[in-house]
Amino acid sequence: MSTAERPIDRLIAIMARLRDPETGCPWDVAQTFATIAPYTVEEAYEVADAIERGDLSDLREELGDLLLQVVFHARIAEEAGDFSFDDVANAISDKLVRRHPHVFEGVRYETVGEQQSAWEASKAAERAGKGRNASLLDDVPVGLPALTRGLKLTARAARVGFDWPHVSFVLDKLREEIAELEVEIASGDQALMREELGDILFVCANLARKLDIEPEDALRATNAKFTRRFKHIEAQLAARGKTPEDSDLAEMDALWDEAKIVEKAKG
Repeated sequence: MSTAERPIDRLIAIMARLRDPETGCPWDVAQTFATIAPYTVEEAYEVADAIERGDLSDLREELGDLLLQVVFHARIAEEAGDFSFDDVANAISDKLVRRHPHVFEGVRYETVGEQQSAWEASKAAERAGKGRNASLLDDVPVGLPALTRGLKLTARAARVGFDWPHVSFVLDKLREEIAELEVEIASGDQALMREELGDILFVCANLARKLDIEPEDALRATNAKFTRRFKHIEAQLAARGKTPEDSDLAEMDALWDEAKIVEKAKG
């Protein structure tokens, strides 16, 4: 490979070599859209994690891993004669130009709201052109994380006025759903408990939208906080020559509270 070639061309060429049926990597050759899809989702989460941690070195690496997934999918498609990486790049470029007439075509909008309305109208026209006009919700991807999809479904419905007027109504609905779950917990019906818990999570996704908070980000931060505090419990128990299995809830709960105090002291 020439050192003068563009980095993206080098990556595309490497993937072609890896996918060569005769001289490539057996694992890479065996992959399909479906088998590498989970890796694509995983890499996107790892990009988000690097951003959350503010680690730019990791971010550079994870963005490369995510780009590899795009190249991988495009190579599989090219081998089948469907489309190539250049087709992918040209399609997104065309879409960006089409959806930003105020940047590329001299169109002017007076307000951000006007620009957003034009954006949504452009997306609606694209959906109609693809035969996706049966429902406003049809092109909200089923494969999204459930909380994110719940947020996007309610946001899409809100565009046509199907929305609570104030966050207080969402909080009332959350209390109502919690009460319904308590009833089903008392009944012991697992199927109904599952349904009511789903309703609570859906309302939480809606609440996140109303508060302009990304629910996956919020839950990811809470997961990280739980991990930090539980590791504090483990460390303090180890200092006492113990493990969590040797402890009890009262001792671990006291150490949990201690972890909270330590975090607050650190600011």
